[in-house]
Amino acid sequence: MKGETTVDIVKVADAESRENPHGVDARALHESERALVSHITLHLGEALKRHITPVDVIFYVLEGTGVVEVGEDKTEVGADTLVDSPAKIPHCWYNESSETLRFLVIKVPRPTGPTKVL
Repeated sequence: MKGETTVDIVKVADAESRENPHGVDARALHESERALVSHITLHLGEALKRHITPVDVIFYVLEGTGVVEVGEDKTEVGADTLVDSPAKIPHCWYNESSETLRFLVIKVPRPTGPTKVL
């Protein structure tokens, strides 16, 4: 039909957690040629290992408080905070709080090379 639009809707609860080198709950929500969007959940004591991505990464904290490390900068951030992590700069996340930390990971453009765990 003319003017018909297709809308993709993905609920986090319906997306399967994927195996990853960090051993945490990571769910792909969107994958296209232009971008990759994932949802990460870190429980008390969980962390993303220090790693380097070949593309820029944007993190958006949905819930909780965590420590993000980008390059030499280490900062505690909470809900409704956006963190920009440039390509090829080491970065990681830690949940040292007693609450669950949930954030979106947006990679642009979609990586064509691997992430390197340090």
